[in-house]
Amino acid sequence: MRADAAPSTRALRGWQRRALVKYLAAKPRDFLAVATPGSGKTTFALRIAAELLAEHTVEHVTVVVPTEHLKIQWAQAAAAAGIALDPKFSNANAQTSSEYHGVVVTYAQVASHPTRHRVRTENRKTLVIFDEIHHGGDAKSWGEAIREAFDDATRRLALTGTPFRSDDSAIPFVSYTPEGDGLMRSQADHTYGYAEALADGVVRPVVFMAYSGEARWRDSAGEEHAARLGEPLSAEQTARAWRTALNPAGEWMPAVIAAADTRLRQLREHVPDAGGMIIASDQTAARAYAELLREITGEAATVVLSDDPGSSQRISEFSASSSKWLVAVRMVSEGVDVPRLAVGVYATSASTPLFFAQAIGRFVRSRQPGETASIFLPSVPNLLQLASELEEQRNHVLGKPHRVSEEDPLDEELREQRRDEPGELDNGFESLGAQAELDQVIFDGSSFGTATPAGSDEEADYLGIPGLLDAGQMRDLLSRRQDEQLQKRTASGEVPPPSTHGQLRELRRELNALVSATHHKSGKPHGWIHNELRRRCGGPPVAAATRDQLQERIVAIRVLHREL
Repeated sequence: MRADAAPSTRALRGWQRRALVKYLAAKPRDFLAVATPGSGKTTFALRIAAELLAEHTVEHVTVVVPTEHLKIQWAQAAAAAGIALDPKFSNANAQTSSEYHGVVVTYAQVASHPTRHRVRTENRKTLVIFDEIHHGGDAKSWGEAIREAFDDATRRLALTGTPFRSDDSAIPFVSYTPEGDGLMRSQADHTYGYAEALADGVVRPVVFMAYSGEARWRDSAGEEHAARLGEPLSAEQTARAWRTALNPAGEWMPAVIAAADTRLRQLREHVPDAGGMIIASDQTAARAYAELLREITGEAATVVLSDDPGSSQRISEFSASSSKWLVAVRMVSEGVDVPRLAVGVYATSASTPLFFAQAIGRFVRSRQPGETASIFLPSVPNLLQLASELEEQRNHVLGKPHRVSEEDPLDEELREQRRDEPGELDNGFESLGAQAELDQVIFDGSSFGTATPAGSDEEADYLGIPGLLDAGQMRDLLSRRQDEQLQKRTASGEVPPPSTHGQLRELRRELNALVSATHHKSGKPHGWIHNELRRRCGGPPVAAATRDQLQERIVAIRVLHREL
């Protein structure tokens, strides 16, 4: 195969064409392309590689990826674009066939022998493609190794859908510029965010089904405790209630899995090969969830474990099939590329913005107009906030304090560490059970409150939403479902409970109605209106807001309505 063959003329998406023109005009040594998961970063990078090989700017391509599975995935995609990449290249044998245009390696592989990769890069004019470049700062040794190995590369192309990290580790070969606040912020050469991709029909709209319910547990002293997911709790209460809910032996997970399977069956009426994935915290939980799926659906699920050498093959087989469910440990989520995934169950304690964005990115790839994705998750404040901010574009910031306060909903590192340390939760901790209840549905920055038990007719109304709807149709239908529920309860004489939960639901409903009215008057998108209210009033998104914060926004939107 000739390395100077003409690049593929396969049509590129609009953002890919714009980024390609920018790249070819500037001819930069380093280029960072930020594009939302599912938008076609791989296709764009391979087109750049084909152009550079054809014009002899480079003679060799090295692709660096975070997981072993992605090595195979990249090699297959490159072959379809007329570029031969060796996914089996190893540090032990630095030789590869002259038939190959390059190799695919992992970040860990480079870190274990950076000198070998530096020599290979020095010997030939090389384009290095960094897939998910934010991993380059995962550990100090990784960042240093990547710099050592590829500092002399002719060209470097960095790709990511999430250009940020949960720490202060600088990402190699990424430019940082000072901002007015004195912090250093990462700068992309081309950005294509989720909101843009959604407007272009490149990605699917995502509907989040947030489930609450009372959780009960016993501590090491033998005392029993109860707390309700979805209501304000301490960090310790949240961690324990969350863990109780995710316990495969309890009542919460079977109810949520059953609801997710109902939703998947509804989607498969319109998209017959639609699939679902449960993201588990560990291998033990993954196997237990798979057993629950077998009991609930009568079908065996595909299980993918992070350290299983056969995981790549199982992912490929699942992707090519029409079987319903995949269960993956949280570490695998970024390496799972299955376009037919449409339903997810977020059954993990991992909750940093980076992990959440990567996990949700597995479900957003659009294949036909009207497809939607449905994600089932615990009604935990920081998850609700991340779900509401799905369209927000983030950058990596150096020097920003990690812990603004104990109440910072995005400050999960400490709490996550506590959940993962056996001494904190495992000694004497016993889950006693948790009841599942559909708390709210989150879509496009709005929250539609339902507060209905799992298995109820009201839950079924939401699970039965048609599988092919555009964003406007989805928003209108959710509003209609909510109004119908309220009308039924009023007609039956049911009075909304005076609990915190009930009050929050009513305030969210009132705010959403005012946002909708302002949208129809001004033409401004719902998401824009919600963001403007947060700019004026502060605080988290609607899904995670307190009663006082919601009341303040209700006052603010009446003012905004008059202004627009």
